[in-house]
Amino acid sequence: MTVYHFVGIKGSGMSALAQILHDMGYNVQGSDVGKYFFTQAALEDSKIKILPFQRENITQGMTVIAGNAFPDTHEEIDEALRQGIPVIRYHAFLGEFMNKFTSIAVTGSHGKTSTTGLLSHVMGGAKPTSYLIGDGTGSGVKNAEYFVFEACEYRRHFLSYYPDYAIMTNIDFDHPDYFSNIEDVYSAFQELSMQVNKAIIAYGDDDQLQKIQAEVPVLFYGFGNGNDFQARNLQKSTSGTKFDVFVRNHFYATFEIPTFGDHNVLNALSVIALCHYEEINVEVLQSQLKTFGGVKRRFTEKVVGDQVLVDDYAHHPVEIKATINAARQKYPNSQIVAVFQPHTFTRTQTFLQEFGESLGEADKVYLCEIFGSARENHGKLSINDLKAKIDGAEILLEEDTSPLLMLDNSVLLFMGAGDIQKFQSAYESLLQQQLKKAQ
Repeated sequence: MTVYHFVGIKGSGMSALAQILHDMGYNVQGSDVGKYFFTQAALEDSKIKILPFQRENITQGMTVIAGNAFPDTHEEIDEALRQGIPVIRYHAFLGEFMNKFTSIAVTGSHGKTSTTGLLSHVMGGAKPTSYLIGDGTGSGVKNAEYFVFEACEYRRHFLSYYPDYAIMTNIDFDHPDYFSNIEDVYSAFQELSMQVNKAIIAYGDDDQLQKIQAEVPVLFYGFGNGNDFQARNLQKSTSGTKFDVFVRNHFYATFEIPTFGDHNVLNALSVIALCHYEEINVEVLQSQLKTFGGVKRRFTEKVVGDQVLVDDYAHHPVEIKATINAARQKYPNSQIVAVFQPHTFTRTQTFLQEFGESLGEADKVYLCEIFGSARENHGKLSINDLKAKIDGAEILLEEDTSPLLMLDNSVLLFMGAGDIQKFQSAYESLLQQQLKKAQ
């Protein structure tokens, strides 16, 4: 029996795919660097072997699945090619794998992971559903009819896919190290649109998505009157959001979600639209939407004393604004504090003004050093350039998180796509020391 060997198994997509194949009964192992990543916990729970990178890992009888971050010159990939062992890139393997199911790609500049998680939870309540989520979570369900997966636009990787359906949450300028402008991003989504086989569910209040052309039906969802699926009568509370859905101006049903902010209403609306198209029972939708527990690193909360610590992946100005708004809905009487680590110099430089404006919506801002990318030149930009854009912002060091101790009755939003978790971990350790002293 073939052994599937994953080169870079701790990558979020790779980890999820490894879990899916393992669940389906395949023999799975992988290799990676020694550093701990949050994605490896699920691999360890499934007892999937994780090895350090070395040529000796590669033997006959394997199929090598290679992470996109690793060139053909990587020692294990090079060894596989030398031995004539099949090497398949992650996105190419996934493109082939999904043909076994009714496949639903979830894509967009923001909201992919949360929407993929929500859709897999809701559809899984109706029919056997396998899924691959960008937070490193994957599940291969026996006799699955549906396969729900996150499709990333970066480097146009999603053009390896020919899904039955695509949910498109928005088109925004991001990944400035690859895309040249918003038109370049749009062209990638337009190309994907021509590869969808059954229908596209698109956010209709997005000017870019309104221009999408396809050979299949395009159904629009949003708050605006022109949408096929429209959310109306929003009731926001500290326990979640309730709203009515109208399908082409006819009342469909009322839904409740235990999440916060308009962006989560839109994520739910896209899921409702897809499930309506697939004729899934409305009562299943209502009950499943109520019980969604969220995905990793998307408003993940921990209460310590009179502070709430939130771990969130927000790394673009639009996402930061959405996270701050969600915190204000859930905690209207608390001070909202942003602890932000910019991700890549190119993104920080491109959106410097916008980062300043979105972070400025918090009551207090702490900034961590920029998390650089191996692909870019640091240039002259520093965290102080962003600090200058935000009134009262301070720099936070991993070795001294003590300024956060002064923030009584506060929600601390640790935001970023790099290693912002180490700042939260350092602060939690400091809190534990303070608690021991107080006893």
